[in-house]
Amino acid sequence: MGKLQSKISFHATKYRADGSVEKPGPGRGIQQYDPVHADAVTSVAALKPDLCVSGGKDKSVVVCNWRSGAMLRRFIGHEHEVTKVTCALDSNRVFSASRDKTVMMWELHRTSGPSQHFPGHDLVVTGLAVSPDASQLCTGSRDNTVCKWDIETGERLCRAAASRNLVTHLCWVPGEPYVIQTSEDKTIRMWDSRELRVAHTFPGKQHIQTCCDVSQDGRYVLSSSSGFAGEGCEATLWDLRQTRNQVREYKGHFQTTASCVFLPRGPALAPSVATSSYDSKVKVWDQDTGGR
Repeated sequence: MGKLQSKISFHATKYRADGSVEKPGPGRGIQQYDPVHADAVTSVAALKPDLCVSGGKDKSVVVCNWRSGAMLRRFIGHEHEVTKVTCALDSNRVFSASRDKTVMMWELHRTSGPSQHFPGHDLVVTGLAVSPDASQLCTGSRDNTVCKWDIETGERLCRAAASRNLVTHLCWVPGEPYVIQTSEDKTIRMWDSRELRVAHTFPGKQHIQTCCDVSQDGRYVLSSSSGFAGEGCEATLWDLRQTRNQVREYKGHFQTTASCVFLPRGPALAPSVATSSYDSKVKVWDQDTGGR
């Protein structure tokens, strides 16, 4: 079983009128800031060690300094809610996808408008992944297609379709030309980005696969599953380099597991993964044992 990552005790004396939270002791508080979105936040990504990017139902993309809570940039251009944001770490470029079927690239220091558009999907865009060298972008949609784009020109280089492949998430394998993709058809696919063909299909699951992540060493894939009342609701670890079979499952959520991520590993820390769920919980798991 996993464990809840954190518990917040709600005491009025800890909260201030400005929306921040008083820290009760060294390293024990949670700092909150005034909202930068006017509606629900739908996606978040790391841009730099101290900067994060978020997209929301208010149609905007926001870059914030998470240490100070300061909003650095707000990008507005989509006609409907932003479904995904992504970026290459330590770059100055941000990518966003929307229910309006569009994908846009934004420059951190550009004063107005997106610097590139990537049109071509017929339905809402639900997956974004940037290549390790930040030269190419892969997008996925509910139109059953995955596309590859040249970032500099906006040209669509390849387009591939797979029956019932309603894309839910995309992530690039570090140092490799492969992209991992989850789908509402309960399938996890590995695409070879060079020709945009399916290089491998992982064994099917019983429920919709909602999200995926790849470990920094490129050895493992993590996927999360929909479900209800504890049925499904798990995250699954897959071997990427050898057998490509299931390694283990992380079970403990009681509703859909909406997202999953490999956590950065410290020198003295065991490898860990984190999951979040519609059951209002975040759980952290020992990657190797599946325990606490």
